[in-house]
Amino acid sequence: MISANLVKELREKTGAGMMDCKKVLTETDGDMEKAAELLRERGIAKAAKKSGRVAAEGLVTVYIADDKKVGSILEVNAETDFVSKNEEFKEFVNTVAKVVADSNPADLDALLNTKYSGTDKTVSEVLTDKIATIGEHMSIRRFARYEGTGLIEGYIHGDGRIAVLVDFEKGESVLAKDICMQITAANPEYLAREDVPEERTKKEMEILKAQAMNEGKPAEIAEKMVQGRIGKFYSEICLLDQVFVKDSDVKVGDLIASKGAKLNRFVRFEKGEGIEKAEENFAEEVMKQLQ
Repeated sequence: MISANLVKELREKTGAGMMDCKKVLTETDGDMEKAAELLRERGIAKAAKKSGRVAAEGLVTVYIADDKKVGSILEVNAETDFVSKNEEFKEFVNTVAKVVADSNPADLDALLNTKYSGTDKTVSEVLTDKIATIGEHMSIRRFARYEGTGLIEGYIHGDGRIAVLVDFEKGESVLAKDICMQITAANPEYLAREDVPEERTKKEMEILKAQAMNEGKPAEIAEKMVQGRIGKFYSEICLLDQVFVKDSDVKVGDLIASKGAKLNRFVRFEKGEGIEKAEENFAEEVMKQLQ
């Protein structure tokens, strides 16, 4: 028996109708991934990539050194949106981002045991203090640090909702900022086609062929259609293949090349992506606080 929750989850993931979702879930014995693929093969859904439900609160931020040779990106989570507007919390997040850039910790445990700027305490000890004074559970979720000889640049969108860090071998700040905006808006998964795992591409080509054959095309024609359509797949998930958001006649890769620049890598953090939080009735939540 396929549950209503399973149907709802597939509908939210693919945008397909409820009856279509129920039908493919029944056919696949409730296998969510196979059901989503089946919807795509039948042309019912266009789920080229999945995104986790954003539920956690807090902030993402970037820190860029004055010489633009080192930069960091950081996410710190909290229980409610109110904390992200708290100046003490903001100061803590920004300071930890600088600690990451200055100290180059190997991992999260190393960061937590690093000295917090201007104190004799570790980042972990200061975090504990902030939890006590602000009154909410908080956690440092993830970070990344770039160091290079070219140009490190960053961008923060929506008061700490999305942050982007880029590492250019050659380039200048205006271009770097534009590429940060592109990554923020278009959310690419990879830098270039060669970065896409072979299995991912193979699976996509199988789906595209099934779509074409379901349209009534013979196998040899379907194969040719796949070669034509795979470019669209790359243009959605690969940054260098994407259309530039500020000029639809230009691809990002061509824009960067025309400036004599080279983008080595990028990272994009969106606050709470992939974290699910149990939904609570707001009135009940307030009553809990009052009690």
